[in-house]
Amino acid sequence: MLTQTFWTATLLSLTNLFSPAHAEESSGSNVTPLGMSGEFEIVFFDEFEEPTLDLSKWTTCYWWDRNGCTNLGNNELQWYMPDNVRLENGYLVFTAIPEDVIGWEGKPFSYTSGMVTTGRYYLEDPMQTRFEAIGGVFEMRAKLPSGQGLWPAFWLLPSSLEPKPEIDVVEVLGRRPEFLEMNFHYRDDDGEPKNIGHSVETVDLTKGWHTYSVDWRSDKIVWYLDGVEMWRYSEAQRIPNEPMYLLLNLAVGGNWPGDPDETTVFPAEMLIDYVRVWNRSSP
Repeated sequence: MLTQTFWTATLLSLTNLFSPAHAEESSGSNVTPLGMSGEFEIVFFDEFEEPTLDLSKWTTCYWWDRNGCTNLGNNELQWYMPDNVRLENGYLVFTAIPEDVIGWEGKPFSYTSGMVTTGRYYLEDPMQTRFEAIGGVFEMRAKLPSGQGLWPAFWLLPSSLEPKPEIDVVEVLGRRPEFLEMNFHYRDDDGEPKNIGHSVETVDLTKGWHTYSVDWRSDKIVWYLDGVEMWRYSEAQRIPNEPMYLLLNLAVGGNWPGDPDETTVFPAEMLIDYVRVWNRSSP
């Protein structure tokens, strides 16, 4: 039986522990997760109302940042750069553009794009993960781009810096934006990587604003779109029991989405209205 502490979200930043008093100043602190019942305590949020990105909450690369970064394991084509991340009119904006740059160890890339995480860089003290949680409700309101080869996502990874488990709150392939992609990646008892996911045909998710969320509990993970349950995973023995941090990004190309083509419109933008995380204080 898991104890109540399993569901206590932790903030391990040395310089920016989350303050309830600060929460009361934001509209995000006065709302509950869309479409969910129960009692909740907000433990992290960003409404992106400031002129610049709050770097006490966010990094602009994976932990292996080398003046930029990418995910070579997926054969993605973009090099993530801080300049492709901005705040504008109350939104966090990632911009993907065709641009020739040289990445790590001289590898060339044909696109740049943007991402943020609540994790840390490899040179930082391990206690400086900006925000992590074990369980809770994770919610983002966003407007996603369409186009062959575009791959916006909101997901969670372990603070241990291991690649699994991974909870994908939402992924959308720009070539088929009417499908909501929800995935969970873990290792089995033999340490072998396993992937389970669910794709749901819905409205064109790039035509307007939508709210994406996941409710991570001790015995299940439940995915929501605009407050409506879309899928759940209920093999309790596989549910993560370790701190995980948040990632948001706009990838370009890769094994799954394929490469951009002549129909892909650039610059492409992913806009985020807010990110919020709650603990459940009652079922």
